[in-house]
Amino acid sequence: MARHIEHQIAQLKNSILQFGTIVEESISRSNTALFKQDVELAQKVIADDTEIDRLEVELEEECLKVLALYQPVAADLRFVVAVLKINNDLERIGDLASNIAKTVSQLTITGPLELPEEISSMAKQVEEMVKNSLDAVVKANPDLARQVRKEDDIVDAGRHTVRKLVMQQIKKDPEKVEGLLQINSISKHLERIADMATNIAEDVIYMVEGEIVRHRHRDDVTST
Repeated sequence: MARHIEHQIAQLKNSILQFGTIVEESISRSNTALFKQDVELAQKVIADDTEIDRLEVELEEECLKVLALYQPVAADLRFVVAVLKINNDLERIGDLASNIAKTVSQLTITGPLELPEEISSMAKQVEEMVKNSLDAVVKANPDLARQVRKEDDIVDAGRHTVRKLVMQQIKKDPEKVEGLLQINSISKHLERIADMATNIAEDVIYMVEGEIVRHRHRDDVTST
């Protein structure tokens, strides 16, 4: 039985890593489509979200099968539970990347967007957070996971700045309201991706240390 559970755990790890790689690519392509304002690439990101949804269902079924057949305990149980949560967070990241791409796909109607510098900074930070959160999963590294949690504050600050800029510009130039609201939506989607990366990081801390840190202030979660 021990060998069987070890094999299943290894398979789950491989599956979540493959899924994570696909979602990372989706974020990268949606950001590229955004900054190049590439409608064709954006439409590909939207189309590929169906595959992300399918993979999420398959991986959830794998996890439930392991729970039912092998009844894992201790660290193995924490790992399977963490993968279930991470799986869901990755699917939601895929949805958010698709939402950004949908905004880009509308540019043929609305015209090009003048993106503030903060959007670029947020996009780069978000990609790094997702990458680091998945690296933390691979390496079972709670310290890297804690770093991801701290970086969420940077994205939150960027979102606040963009929202403020958008409101100022709407008052200054009401005719551009549609494009400005799209920029605000993009910043919101990026912020939510950062939140999902933070969730993954918190799942890593739970997986490795058995500590539930969600809803706790980031400064309260220190390495032991």
